[in-house]
Amino acid sequence: MSQVFILYSSEGCHLCEQALELCYGQLDPGKIKVVDIVDDDDLVALYGVHIPVLERLTDGQKLFWPFTAQQIGELI
Repeated sequence: MSQVFILYSSEGCHLCEQALELCYGQLDPGKIKVVDIVDDDDLVALYGVHIPVLERLTDGQKLFWPFTAQQIGELI
């Protein structure tokens, strides 16, 4: 089964841009959904001080920034 991931981020977040580049190096871009947390109060409460956060949808496993390409590979 193919894994699908969410990258919780925010527009203009340079760390989120770095995280997305790392993700693109490890994952098929079509398997990554980028979610901007700014318009969702619940997501801001959960991830506001932690973004970027990468979540594997099959089981909810998350990587909180800072994470490495190796850690993404392990999550896959």
